Amino acid sequence: MPRAKVEASRRASSKEAAARGAAPKKPASKKATATRPGSRADFGAPIDGFFEKHPPHLRAILGKLRRLVEEVAPDARSSIKWGMPWFTIDGKMMCSLTGHKAHVNLVLVGPADSFADPDRRLSGSSKAGRHLKLRSLDELPEAAVRAWLGTAATLARKA
Repeated sequence: MPRAKVEASRRASSKEAAARGAAPKKPASKKATATRPGSRADFGAPIDGFFEKHPPHLRAILGKLRRLVEEVAPDARSSIKWGMPWFTIDGKMMCSLTGHKAHVNLVLVGPADSFADPDRRLSGSSKAGRHLKLRSLDELPEAAVRAWLGTAATLARKA
């Protein structure tokens, strides 16, 4: 169908919808396509941009967590998945970092009972994993985080 006819048909549909009180349909978005059909446009992107969009006090926590992941699991690869940094080993998910308005989370992938937590710092108890919620850098239990990351890395390597 010629372009002029398509446009005329689209305008007529919009007028009919307006007459019925319905909102007119919007044209399809022209956003960049993702690397996989149906996934986010940022899927697989480098993680640096994620840190830059957070306020300084949260960026400090996220940066420290990133360094700990890189120290404990130097073989881990990082990329954006579902809008947040994920770290994988041989394609298996190990952990992720999430940023919120007032806190950040370290999400550890693996069965909940795999992560020793005598001080009850971790939340969640699903078979998919647990998470540590931090509001300040002073709250970071570095030795425990290193141990949890080591466990998550081991689980990812075995998966």
